[in-house]
Amino acid sequence: MIESFFKSTNRDYTLLHGDSLKLLPKIDFKFDCIFADPPYFLSNGGISYQSGEVVCVDKGNWDKAETPEQIDTFNREWLTLCREKLSDNGTIWISGTYHNIFSIANILKSLGFKILNVVTWVKTNPPPNISCRFFTYSSEFVIWARKNPKKPHYFNYELMKKLNDNKQMPDVWHLPAIARWEKSCGKHPTQKPLSLLTRIILASTPENGWILDPFCGSGTTGIAASLLGRRFLGIEKELPFLEIAKNRREELNSETTRFAIASKIKDLKKI
Repeated sequence: MIESFFKSTNRDYTLLHGDSLKLLPKIDFKFDCIFADPPYFLSNGGISYQSGEVVCVDKGNWDKAETPEQIDTFNREWLTLCREKLSDNGTIWISGTYHNIFSIANILKSLGFKILNVVTWVKTNPPPNISCRFFTYSSEFVIWARKNPKKPHYFNYELMKKLNDNKQMPDVWHLPAIARWEKSCGKHPTQKPLSLLTRIILASTPENGWILDPFCGSGTTGIAASLLGRRFLGIEKELPFLEIAKNRREELNSETTRFAIASKIKDLKKI
C-alpha cells in the first residue's frame, strides 16, 4: 500500500510523494483522465522576463536533459506507465512547447493513442521578448489523446459550445497565464493557470470522475478538480511543491475562499 503525503478530509484530493516512474506501477486503479505537465527541458542557462525583472530560466535539475535521446526515453517511459492507468475510454492531456511536444506526439502515436486535438493556448498576458530578435513567446500546446482508437471518449460538447457563446469550441484558447492570486500559498516556476485546467476538466471528465496528474507540482489540476466535483490523485517528487499543493487544497476548506477562487475563473461564470 502506498502511503499518502496528504489526503483531504472528504478524500477527493490525494497527494503522493515520489517519482512517478516508480509509483505508477504500484497503483492498482484506472483513471478517467490524466493531465500531465512534464518537464519541458528548458533549463539551459537562458534568461527570461518575469514580474518586471530579467531572470534565469533554470528551474531545477528536474528540468534538465543532456540529449534528445534522453528526452525521448523519459517521455516513452512515463507515457507507457500512464497508458496502463487509463480506463479503456479514458483520455490524456499533455502540455508543452516545441522543446518537448513533438517528441510526445510521436511517442503517443507509437503507443497506440489516438490524438484528438492539439490545443493552442494563447496567453492573453505573455511576458515580453527581452532580446527583441524574434517573436514573443505567447503560446503553449496541449495535446488531447484517447487511449483506444476504437473506444468512444467522454466529451462535454454542449457545455464547451455554451462556454463559447453557443458556437463550437475551437482548438485555439485565449486564456491568461498564471495570476498573482493563484500564488497565495507559494510559487511554482511552471504553474499552470486554473482557467486552463478548469476547461480541460469540464470538457473531458464526468462529475465524480477520477483524474491523475503524474507531475502535479503545486496541485493546480487537483484544485480545479475539487472545485468541479471531481476526484484527484497527484504525484510529485519535490517536497516544497507538495507543501504548496497541500496548502492550496486546505484553502478550499473555507467556503469563502472557494467561492472567491471560483468567481475569478472565466468559464465558471458562464455555467
